[in-house]
Amino acid sequence: MGYRAYDAPVEEGKQYEVDIKEMSRRGDGVARIEGFVVFVPNARAGDHVKIQITQVRDRFAIGEKAE
Repeated sequence: MGYRAYDAPVEEGKQYEVDIKEMSRRGDGVARIEGFVVFVPNARAGDHVKIQITQVRDRFAIGEKAE
């Protein structure tokens, strides 16, 4: 299922609580929000973290750990 950045289930600047389910090939944590992939640097599989979305692309988003 593909999304366009404007109809993705996440928004830049918003915060979400996610479970990191797996690791990407580049070493980032991978979470899913309504099936949409979110890469989270400095997160590990098994983490439950609050993130803030920094970028939304057509097929994925990037978030950083929020304080």
